This record gives sequence, C-alpha cells and structure tokens, in this order.
Amino acid sequence: MRKKSEFNPKSFAVVGAGPVGCIVAAFLAKGGNEVTLCDISPELLKPVLDPGIIIEGAENFKQAVTRTCTHVDQLSEFKHDVIIITVKANATPLIASAIETFLREDMYVISWQNGIDTELALAKFLGKRPVMRAVVNYGCGLVEPGHVKMAFHHQPHYLQELDTLSADAAEAIAEALSKSGLGTKRTDSIISMVWRKGILNACMNPVCAMTGFTMARAMHDPIIFQLVDSLIKECIKVARANEISLGWDFYTYAIDYMMKAGDHKPSMLIDIENKRRTEIDFINGKFIEYGSQAGVETPYNRTLLSLVKAIEP
Repeated sequence: MRKKSEFNPKSFAVVGAGPVGCIVAAFLAKGGNEVTLCDISPELLKPVLDPGIIIEGAENFKQAVTRTCTHVDQLSEFKHDVIIITVKANATPLIASAIETFLREDMYVISWQNGIDTELALAKFLGKRPVMRAVVNYGCGLVEPGHVKMAFHHQPHYLQELDTLSADAAEAIAEALSKSGLGTKRTDSIISMVWRKGILNACMNPVCAMTGFTMARAMHDPIIFQLVDSLIKECIKVARANEISLGWDFYTYAIDYMMKAGDHKPSMLIDIENKRRTEIDFINGKFIEYGSQAGVETPYNRTLLSLVKAIEP
C-alpha cells in the first residue's frame, strides 16, 4: 500500500446520480478532480455533462463532471483512485460484486450511504483493506435530473477506514474532499456516528413514508410525535445493549435535531412516492437485528418495517 505522502487521490468515480451522488460528484469536479458519474439511468446522467450539475440552496453553483457511464463494469476502463457509493443500500452487494472484478491494490471504496453496516456489505466482497465508511451531513432532494436542492450543509463530514493499515489513505481522501469544498475529517468514532444518524433515520424515514408528512409536520403532530418518541427510545435501548456509544445526552439532541428539520421530505418518503424500494432493511431492519442479538424487543421498529414493506413495489 502506498504511503500517505505518495497517495494523492485525483481520480474519483461516484456510483449513483441521485441527489447525494450529484452533490459529491459536483464538488469533487469543482475541486479540479477527474470525476466519473455512474448510474443505470441515462435520464439521470443526461444533463451532468452539459450544462452540468446544478446545486442550489445551502450551496449554489453549476459544475460538469469529466464523464459518465451506465454500468459499474465500465469503471474498469479508467484508473480511479477512489470509488464512492451513494446508491440505496439494498443495491450495495450487486455493486460490490462488480467492483470486485477490477479492484486494484491502490484503490479505495467508500460507502457514502444511509443505513447501518453498509460498509460491511462492501467488505464482504472486497475485504476490509480498501473499504471506508463516511457519515455525511447534508440534506438534499432532486428537483430534476442533474438539478439538486441542497437544504442544508453542516460540515464537517466524517470518514474512517475499516482496516487501520488504510488510515493514511483515509486522511488523504478526507483532505481531497475538503479541498473540493466538502469539509471532511478522518475519525476513529465512525460507528458511533453511523448509529447516531441511523437512529434519526429510523425515527423519521418510515414515519414520514407511511404518513406522507414532512419531518416538521411529523414532529409537530402530537399523535405522530408519540410514535417518533417511542422509536427513539427503542433504538437507544438497542444501541446501548450492544455497547454502542451515543453520548449521555443523545435523546435530547435527537429531539432537538428533528424539531429543527423543517419541511423536508426524507428519502424513504420520496422512494414510496416514486414507487421504488426503500432502504428500510439497512435502517429499521438493523435495529431489529441488533435488538435480537442483545435480547431487546423492538416492536416499534418491527411494526414500521412491516408497514413500509407492505406498500413497497
């Protein structure tokens, strides 16, 4: 493996041209990096070369990427330093199996996704050495292909390697992201951060998906708030039973954070509206799984998972 002084990532592939992927691709390209944006939908890719990706809201600019492709296998034609996965978590195994066929010793793959254990889904195919996990702190939605509304951008973002031998590479990637405008820090606490964000997602995503409410409306509806509150407490029990550190004040932090979320539709609601499969297996499903592992009952998570599954296509 190259030393940090020798590893200077300049070539990135981003898998997924939804709002999350468009943002990271646009920032990296704006920072002078070579960027390939990959998605199975030609319609999503059509505007990203001309006129370029449009970001508006918390950040405002327009930026074209270097190239596009519609199959992960095509990424083998280019010598990328880093591949960033931004697609729904349920597609991760399929993408990882494709990357496995052309993975190089000096290439790294980042899970830039919602959900718990998405990095482990990558490592199952790729091994731990090249895999990293990010926790991203921006909210976004797709106005139309290549046009993203960025509701908020709370820097820094965080990144950690699965294998300590890749720590220097993680530092170099974080530096490259920061220089491109996505302020990022390498951390040793990514699991805690993933679970903290995972609890927020588990409480808001399925509730909004089932009710059609925005986050603000759900939090300010006295009946729906009781459900959200019960989900938070259940998820905290699961985390603590599995010795995941959340911090002593996480409950009050979570309530305060969600109360300030605004009229934002979480991704699971958008998926249901567009008749797409959701990521609920990697969100509420993980709390059920870890609850069973620690002997903690999870009736609220089980109920929401069942209801969302019932209305998925």
